[in-house]
Amino acid sequence: MRALKERLFEFLFPTESDAWLSTLRVGLGFQITLYSLSLRNDWNYLFGRVDSGLINRDLAEALLSIESRFAPRLGWLATLGAHVGLREETVLSILWICLLAAGCGLIAGIFSRTSAILAWFLHLCAAKSGEFVSYGLDNFMTIGLFYLMLSPLPDRYALDWQLRKSQPEASPLLGFWRRVLQLHLCVIYFFSGLTKCLGSGWWDGSNVWRALIRPPFNVIDPEMLVGWKYLFPVAGVFICLLEIGYPFFIWSDKTRKIWLICICAMHAGIGFMMGMYLFALIMIILNVAAFGSGLVRLQRESTSLRPQEVVP
Repeated sequence: MRALKERLFEFLFPTESDAWLSTLRVGLGFQITLYSLSLRNDWNYLFGRVDSGLINRDLAEALLSIESRFAPRLGWLATLGAHVGLREETVLSILWICLLAAGCGLIAGIFSRTSAILAWFLHLCAAKSGEFVSYGLDNFMTIGLFYLMLSPLPDRYALDWQLRKSQPEASPLLGFWRRVLQLHLCVIYFFSGLTKCLGSGWWDGSNVWRALIRPPFNVIDPEMLVGWKYLFPVAGVFICLLEIGYPFFIWSDKTRKIWLICICAMHAGIGFMMGMYLFALIMIILNVAAFGSGLVRLQRESTSLRPQEVVP
């Protein structure tokens, strides 16, 4: 029993470098920055009230209150701004600037913890207030930012670290939060793959076809897609097996590299073929941070163990 507890502790609290945390911080910094810039012209239009916005924000937040009264929303901040005499348009513009600044702060590693918390909170407010136009991208951004703000920041590549007079010791939570992120991804991919396998649409390729021709994701001309129709069943089966096999093959040193490359290639393909660039980026960031940072170390170790060639 004692040996089992020790093995469980070693699994949950492995000794890790902060390379994965640097990858997650910089990657999410770029993600938040690109997300903010993509909404710069439509921010007030998306999140304004009924007289100035695309969708009634009050309706979305009223439905949100039924689920939870404590879920963050932009309405809280707009009301707070109204108490100090700020118009709603001004408050929304300030929030957009703060979100962009938080993304830039994460990239540079300036006020890393504050930037992570601010980015998580403001993005969650935007995602919940814009529930009608949000999708999987917002869920995965929230997951990544949540783990980032709880991780032991700053990492050694952040400017915060360089500016400190005394360097802190490595935190045991460094390995813990990476392990939690790894397990979370395994659960997500396994049940995503299992759901796909239970239906027939992925086995015969019809779901792939529908995904590629559905507006606004119909980036490729349908006439061109017709010529690829024989590849759709192959692609559907490949995606099912790739996702459901993720938690079984991503842990082994022998299969981790190929599985990580395939899963990142799948998301890159989704991004380019359906125009879901930010969704592809966040999935690649999470996967590389969770399982990619150790590949370079493993490659170096395997190279160092090879016998040296003797030059005659």
